[in-house]
Amino acid sequence: MTGIAFEDFTPGAVIEGGPITVTREELVAFAREFDPQPFHLDETAAEATFVGQLIGSGWQSAGFGMRLLQKHVFRGATSMGSPGVLQLRWLRPVLPGDTLGISVKVDSCRASNTKPDRGFVRFDLTLRNGRDEAVMTQAFTVMFARRGATPLPPRVVNPIEPSAPAEGTDAVQLDFLADAPIGVARDLGHHLFTPEAIVAYAKAYDPQAFHLDPAAARETHFGALCASGWHTAAVWMKRLHITRARDMALTARSGPVPQLGPSPGFRDMRWLAPVYAGDTLRYACALTAKRRSASRPGWGLATHHNTAVNQHGTKVFEFTGSVFWQWEG
Repeated sequence: MTGIAFEDFTPGAVIEGGPITVTREELVAFAREFDPQPFHLDETAAEATFVGQLIGSGWQSAGFGMRLLQKHVFRGATSMGSPGVLQLRWLRPVLPGDTLGISVKVDSCRASNTKPDRGFVRFDLTLRNGRDEAVMTQAFTVMFARRGATPLPPRVVNPIEPSAPAEGTDAVQLDFLADAPIGVARDLGHHLFTPEAIVAYAKAYDPQAFHLDPAAARETHFGALCASGWHTAAVWMKRLHITRARDMALTARSGPVPQLGPSPGFRDMRWLAPVYAGDTLRYACALTAKRRSASRPGWGLATHHNTAVNQHGTKVFEFTGSVFWQWEG
């Protein structure tokens, strides 16, 4: 990992980057893979939704932010990864044809207390469109190697013999938010992270060495090819929709199906352990709080906690999110 180091960042510094222009085709392609909601897929279908127009997935906006971060803040080099995101807010939708850029402020820098080869940099990122409107803000931490320090040895990663998990067949009745029970976890099923999918996502959104090339990854502290944290998060969304499709089909047999709207953001996202090629994650989602929306009649705002564990039962990922959800039928 060369080209960028902990010592290259100074609290208070601001780094600008961009632009990139996003196309309808890439917005729809991402949505088909990870976030197939009507307002991400088709203009006509979007007109009848909470949003009213075709917009990009917020998870893809995070990916665009990561692409710009790696190019302009990391200078095209490789960091040592991120332990997580303190808070992310989606302020405005990304539309087809939007031109995006970032402004990144260095909030603080601190050397690791336990690992002398690295330090932590806290950033505040704003993603803006070509109209100079903020579309996303993000507060997060990244680890960087310390210049001149002797690196700790890479992790020892045992090869995994992957096996494709069987898709679930279970389904549960979907409630409108007013009636939805607090604290009940919904199993979202399993996902196998293949080397091909890890590299494909990284090429599009997070082109760092440990996500792109198995040989290069072995020389990093991760010790093997591993998935981008944003890939792990996007797959949570993918699993939510796959599971929800079964639940919607069951619910439609006896009455109306409650709709979901967009999400204003999330907090406390933690990438707790690497997700290696061949790992299978099991995702879950639980409603933790709810309130009726004062600004959107008929809708409420749901708070949900989400987790993923790997095939060893180790929790590797979690965050607390929010989403607009129809309040009652």
